Amino acid sequence: MGSVKAELLRLWKWPATWVLIGVWLVMTLSFGYVFNYIALDGGGNARGMSQQQLVSAMQPENVGAAVVRGLPMFGGAIILVLAALAVGSGYGWGTWKTTLTAGPSRVSAMAGTLGALAVVVVVLVALTFAADLAAAVTVASLEGWDWSLPGWAAVEALGASLLIAAMWTAFGVFLGVVTKGPALAVGLGLMWAVVTENLLRGVGSLLGPVESLTEVLPGGTAGNLAGAVGGSGAPGVLTNLSGTTAALLLLGYVVVFTGAATLLKVRRDLV
Repeated sequence: MGSVKAELLRLWKWPATWVLIGVWLVMTLSFGYVFNYIALDGGGNARGMSQQQLVSAMQPENVGAAVVRGLPMFGGAIILVLAALAVGSGYGWGTWKTTLTAGPSRVSAMAGTLGALAVVVVVLVALTFAADLAAAVTVASLEGWDWSLPGWAAVEALGASLLIAAMWTAFGVFLGVVTKGPALAVGLGLMWAVVTENLLRGVGSLLGPVESLTEVLPGGTAGNLAGAVGGSGAPGVLTNLSGTTAALLLLGYVVVFTGAATLLKVRRDLV
């Protein structure tokens, strides 16, 4: 518990944490509501969506879908960057060396980092939900729509959001430990999340085995879970796997990434 509190204090006072959270909130509000509202008010369309689809996407009862649809790609990339920076920067600053020589055990130190990042992820998803709900209620009130608060579907979407965010966090932690630095970890993570999987999906349209592979890769699995809970209409969202299958695969990724990162920390980083 002491390790978690120490890491939480560090992340709380770390400007990068709030900058990345702020960037994500601006992105989700802009693409989820601001641009859609401008398109609706101007009589145009956004991403090929009809007027009815725009109205539905901005309704308060669909806030859960608005939260989850951005996480498979862009939101996930931001979370991955945060986790990679949180872990990788400790090597450059010498924090890990000090911790491993004079602090708690290696497992306790890693558990503290993972626990603190888990709290940050919960806060990020909660802030996203609150911001999206406020935006949706504002739009509905301005337009005079009949609206209702989110129901059980929003709970499912938030659960999926937490699982997707946990996977990207674990991936970032793994990259930070493997590369022993923030720069390479962030670069590799962004390349994978934004570029590599999209290129593989493009190749998959020509080669069946590659297409099947992309469905179970980290981003593809996250996209399938988002699609299963109604988060359609955003880049990276897929509907090729069932929600249960996608959730189990994501849990597997979380276990593998965190387990591999902890094992490396214990076996490799002697000082």
